[in-house]
Amino acid sequence: MKVLGILGSPRVGGNSDVLLEQALRGAKDAGAEVEKIVLSQKKISGCLDCGRCNEAGVCAIRDDMLEIHQKILEADAIIHSVPVYFWSMTSQMKAYLDRWCAFFDADWNWHKAYSQRMKGKRIGLITVCGDPDVSVAEPILYSFKNTCQFTGLKWMGAVQASASAKGEIDQNEAAKKKAYHLGKKGAASQKDTAKR
Repeated sequence: MKVLGILGSPRVGGNSDVLLEQALRGAKDAGAEVEKIVLSQKKISGCLDCGRCNEAGVCAIRDDMLEIHQKILEADAIIHSVPVYFWSMTSQMKAYLDRWCAFFDADWNWHKAYSQRMKGKRIGLITVCGDPDVSVAEPILYSFKNTCQFTGLKWMGAVQASASAKGEIDQNEAAKKKAYHLGKKGAASQKDTAKR
């Protein structure tokens, strides 16, 4: 079992990172192999909508997203963690998500090269916003939930929290606990998940 963490915050060690670390600790404690990718430390260009991936299943842009594509394919569950920037996800996370286009054919079905490897994959989300009303992050939640509904990926749920100053979330035991359990859920087998 492998759980991949994707950090969409440019602030390493910040609130989104703290919660992602909690989630990965939960997954590791449950027996999973874990890995974290910090998108701000990678070179990821925006999608060009060139359509070349529709046939080949490989993105035409030669950057770090090609390696990330392989890590996504290898993972059983992917937990994304991102703060709210101007009522949406960060530019790093948006570029990453847009580049998922390479997994699809021209009719927006899973590309034949990837359909079996993407089937049953689980997706989780952590959002952090500076507003005390965590629903400010709903546009991000909408993007990830709809991606799951559209593709048939398994939605594990979301942890939504509020914090501003770097590391402030470390005082929020409830949010850390929820993130930890999201990670454990990501590490659970398909059979165990089906029982819940």
